[in-house]
Amino acid sequence: MAWSVAHYLNVRQSYGPAFRSDGRALAFLTNITGLPQVWQVPLVGADDVIARDHIPWPEQLTFGMHRVSEAWYAPSPGDARLLYVEDVGGSENHQLLLLDPGCAEAVHLSAGYENAMHLFGSWREDGRQICFAANRRDPAIFDLYVQPLDAMAPGAAGLVWENNERGYLRSVEFSPDGRHVITVRTASSFNHTLLEIDLASGRARTLLADAEDVRFSSVTYTPDGRGLYLLTDLDSDTMYVARLDIETGEIDVLVNPAWDCLSLAVSRAGTQLAYTVNIGGADRVYVLDLTSRRTRSMPDFAVAVGIVPGSNLAFSSDGRCLAFAFSSAVRTADVMLWDLVDDQIRPVTQSSHGGLPVSIFIAPQLVRFPTFDQDEEGETREIPAWYYKPAGDAAAPLPAVVMVHGGPEGQFRADFRFMIQYLLHNGYAVLAPNVRGSTGYGKAYSHLDDVEKRMDSVADLAYAAHWLQAQPEIDGERLAVYGGSYGGFMVLSAVTAYPELWAAGVDIVGISNLATFLEHTSDYRRAHREAEYGSLARDREFLESIAPINHIDRITAPLMVIHGRNDPRVPVSEAQRLVAALQARDVPVTLLIFDDEGHGLVKLRNKQVAYPAVVEFLKRYLGGAIR
Repeated sequence: MAWSVAHYLNVRQSYGPAFRSDGRALAFLTNITGLPQVWQVPLVGADDVIARDHIPWPEQLTFGMHRVSEAWYAPSPGDARLLYVEDVGGSENHQLLLLDPGCAEAVHLSAGYENAMHLFGSWREDGRQICFAANRRDPAIFDLYVQPLDAMAPGAAGLVWENNERGYLRSVEFSPDGRHVITVRTASSFNHTLLEIDLASGRARTLLADAEDVRFSSVTYTPDGRGLYLLTDLDSDTMYVARLDIETGEIDVLVNPAWDCLSLAVSRAGTQLAYTVNIGGADRVYVLDLTSRRTRSMPDFAVAVGIVPGSNLAFSSDGRCLAFAFSSAVRTADVMLWDLVDDQIRPVTQSSHGGLPVSIFIAPQLVRFPTFDQDEEGETREIPAWYYKPAGDAAAPLPAVVMVHGGPEGQFRADFRFMIQYLLHNGYAVLAPNVRGSTGYGKAYSHLDDVEKRMDSVADLAYAAHWLQAQPEIDGERLAVYGGSYGGFMVLSAVTAYPELWAAGVDIVGISNLATFLEHTSDYRRAHREAEYGSLARDREFLESIAPINHIDRITAPLMVIHGRNDPRVPVSEAQRLVAALQARDVPVTLLIFDDEGHGLVKLRNKQVAYPAVVEFLKRYLGGAIR
């Protein structure tokens, strides 16, 4: 049966779970309406919910015109207030809103600062304050704020620590006694500083001050406030779970697998610690008993190989249940509840697959293909990739699409991708490589594309094409390269550096020149990205030398370019300059700009325009059976 792209666009997802303090409800985010909003599912009681075979019907809590990106209930007993974050038109200037179940409208906590980005931290344990970071004072710098919420009307946020260095402030959290706040300043993806701020004096002290080229994430206080649980790659190639003694600086390694740990949550009583491990692009959830040091893995359930979207884990207040979202290549994301007493996992949401039977979805094969150089042991370096093939035997050699992830510190993982499944259904093979520079394979691998080594990762794409050409089921003359954001830069670089390999390219919110991107991206992102791409002051000549727009004469493949006019990361000018240059050379190019989108497409109505256009573009230039 032929399924249209509209069916695939109607696949929904649920993620970002948060327990209400009384344990009788679970909030989550879903795009059921076509735009991410907060919904809530009732939990009558842990025993009842886990025992029932049916999934309870959810209730919508927010009804805004803009996407919601995160939500948290107040932690204090009996407090049902919900704090959530939204932005306007994809601007990423995240705003804080407070929803009280007794009020008709949410209170806009960050009103008056709509042009600033707010990074929520945490509620204080008594629910009387929240802490967050924001770039209100300087667009390039994030400071720390505390806002009272203990009166009938919330008070104004107070600046409690004025930061003097660039970099996001992440993992912002109150200490158990509310006297300190911990935070991580991320100068770049691999250069983090762990800080504790004394709220009375406004002074900050650096923890593990001698640490260099190190990451910290998911930082949370121990119940006594004397230590921190965190993820770090201090003195390691991969991220592991550790406990840090704040006074002595001593690190106690709790879990150190051969792969990156991606997320961490601690039960309110401080007796259990949950974490995920990214094993080659697929996640496994574990719970560590902090008293016995015994670890148990999540039990097998209907979707056993996949990922935890957003790496969000949440314990119920009594510690009995752990909630997380889970998605696989053949099932969309749903929220799961792991009952830790009877060791069962059950879904609490049931997201639509757009009317499509799940049986038609196809799981990929994890492959490795050789590239041009050698690894540290002198062996030919191999690049990991997910390879998707259409079901059945091909009557003729297949066209193929090389799907490139963004980042650059990203990873293509084993989750549901509606566009890939649609291409498979219509006779296209898809190869999704994790070229050098990807995360998930250790710090050393992530650094292999830094600055002057940037084009080595593009060479990996060429070798992906060579590998496809060697597969008997693939038509090596009908290859397309497809990517978004930094993946868009990779698309443009691939069609300029290796024009003979590609029959078409799809560039979504991509970068056409790293130098002009750094000049015009948001102030708070510039220093962060320079650490990866190179400095404008030091490396501009090199950045200009590899800019795809400066090699426009080499492009022969038709291109489709999609961008959001409000993109704060990659300005729309990157797309406009590229398209103008291609049109001047009569290279076939299609441009779609969406006035109410930012870095990527969020709104269903815009996806319903963009993705059918992509389908028609691929059909025109690669052929195949697309309907």
